[in-house]
Amino acid sequence: MNTDRLPRPDGVPLAYAHREGVGPTIIFLPGYMSDMTGGKALALDGWAEKAGRAMLRLDYSGCGASGGRFEDGTLAVWRDDVLHLVDALTEGPLILVGSSMGGWLMLLVALARPERIAGIVGIAAAPDFTRWGFGEADKARLLRDGRIEEPSAYSDAPYVTTLGFWESGEANLLLDREIALDCPARLLHGQADADVPWEISLRLASALRSADVQTILVKDGDHRLSRDGDIALLIATVARLIEAG
Repeated sequence: MNTDRLPRPDGVPLAYAHREGVGPTIIFLPGYMSDMTGGKALALDGWAEKAGRAMLRLDYSGCGASGGRFEDGTLAVWRDDVLHLVDALTEGPLILVGSSMGGWLMLLVALARPERIAGIVGIAAAPDFTRWGFGEADKARLLRDGRIEEPSAYSDAPYVTTLGFWESGEANLLLDREIALDCPARLLHGQADADVPWEISLRLASALRSADVQTILVKDGDHRLSRDGDIALLIATVARLIEAG
């Protein structure tokens, strides 16, 4: 599919690929330092094309083909990027699919538009990772230097966390109270995940107000859950969620 761009009110162009089809529209939300060309996003889009389903893939500002600087991105900024694209490009019910940090954004977007959410699917969802993923030494470095750079297991570029992103995360914590969402939720998580403990999905399942929550653990699954079998599980989960609705 061709990539199109829609400017934010401040002029920063946001890249997206919108597939027309039968609703609800599937929205894929990538993880931190990822974009809409990842294997899971493309596989789900390929299934949507064959099934005649509507789908929207997107890049947050500073990521992928979107404009802006990555260092200016925060959780709140990227949430608002998603809402801008969703409001401008889609109508009717939505199914949000969030990978890692995208799972945190998935929840924030759903809370902002609860009347439109037909279901959510987390893939190693990582809400509140600024709280449980950073030690006191990390926080001290952020306060002192304004950023942390670490080697990335998934890219040649360093893994960068800014003080602005960390502060935005701390302002949008969710797991310490009930999450007021009543839509069906499916949470996929690998128990060999070295980045996001699988117990986070159990905490999320408990915090969600919805009674229709299923946590699906893949015993040998890693953080990415991008093997053929993992992707088949993701597609089947999304398909069942649509059919049940």
